[in-house]
This record gives sequence, structure tokens and C-alpha cells, in this order.
Amino acid sequence: MIANYGYKDGSGDYFIAIDTDRCDGCGACVPMCPSSVFMVMDEDPNDPMREEPVAVVADDQRKKIKYACAQCKPGGKRMPLPCVVACPVDAITHSW
Repeated sequence: MIANYGYKDGSGDYFIAIDTDRCDGCGACVPMCPSSVFMVMDEDPNDPMREEPVAVVADDQRKKIKYACAQCKPGGKRMPLPCVVACPVDAITHSW
């Protein structure tokens, strides 16, 4: 299942997507994020049948993704973001 965290407004789509089928809850993304966007939960809040740990975007960060992730967002060229690079199972993607 793909869990999308973020929002869409007149200036664009600002989402972080976590593939919960791939995410094993290792937490490698947590220290790589300078804005502390990620956290690991013991159970998947989006899938009540899953009982394994999974990374999620913290509730207080969901409406601020555009600003929280701005410092890692590449300028003119598309470069991988630190959280994407840190994920050993390629479970994290961004909308930009």
C-alpha cells in the first residue's frame, strides 16, 4: 500500500509517499531528515492488519511538507533527497 502524506494547493503537489509493503520500519530515514519529518511507529496506522513497524510522516508535519522539505529540495536539477537515499528498500518517494 502507498501511504501519501502532504497536500495539494494552487502552487503544486507536496507529498511524501511511503510504500508500506516495502518499508520494514528500520528508521534509516529518521536521522537523515533535518526537519524531523519522519517517525517510526510500531504498527501501521493506515493498515490495521499490519503489526510490523513502519515509517510515517509525523502528524504535525503533514501540512508543512512544502516548507519542511524545502531545505533538501534540489534547485534546478533533480537530485535524490537524503531520506530517499537513506532508505535501503526504496520505500520513500516525493512528488517533486
